[in-house]
Amino acid sequence: GMSRDDLFGVNAGIVHKLCEAIARCCPAALVNIISNPVNSTVPIAAEVFKRHGCYDKRKLMGVTYLDVMRAKTFVSEAKGFSDPVTVDVPVIGGHAGATILPLLSQTTPRCSFTREEVERLTDRIQNGGTEVVEAKGGAGSATLSMAAAAAEFADACLRGLSGESGIWVCAFVDSNVTRLPFFATKVLLGKRGVERVSDVGVMSSFEKKALEKMLPELEASIKKGINFARSTTR
Repeated sequence: GMSRDDLFGVNAGIVHKLCEAIARCCPAALVNIISNPVNSTVPIAAEVFKRHGCYDKRKLMGVTYLDVMRAKTFVSEAKGFSDPVTVDVPVIGGHAGATILPLLSQTTPRCSFTREEVERLTDRIQNGGTEVVEAKGGAGSATLSMAAAAAEFADACLRGLSGESGIWVCAFVDSNVTRLPFFATKVLLGKRGVERVSDVGVMSSFEKKALEKMLPELEASIKKGINFARSTTR
């Protein structure tokens, strides 16, 4: 029954405390933030690291990969692809409700969607967590799929750190793609963490409108995290 905003009251302090410890004990670590609300907890981490003088934007990422996994799965079901692993759907923005924006127009292999399909799939990807909670009758959340997303994302980071080339993943990172300081797009991983941040590419009119509509909500979540971190001393 908790929203991502409800989780802020629990997780904000935990993330703050953990990042204080990281700054003291392993300031050069690559840090993946998966605690919700990611839209706010990543800015908290950034502020802590800045205060300790060890902020490296290449080494801080918010894990939004569960949204990508859902997009790949739901598109595969809708379009008859046998293996979701072979499908790629970029998911940009943030990691909560309307801030989650799957770019269905950029799906590979290339396929077409009706307006109704775009609206239905976008809504399902945005609200996949709620669907799981309802399916469990309120007795649990998407813990298994989140664990899978965390594992796949961490593996991608390790592959990049080891020097493997061409490792692109979607992640919520320090970004100048939009007017906001943090935004999720595809990023290229390497030995130093985030080596390159991709822009949003060519979007459909539906996606452009959805992007503009979500920015104020995402901006408010980012500011909430920044304000919390700046007002908290440990």
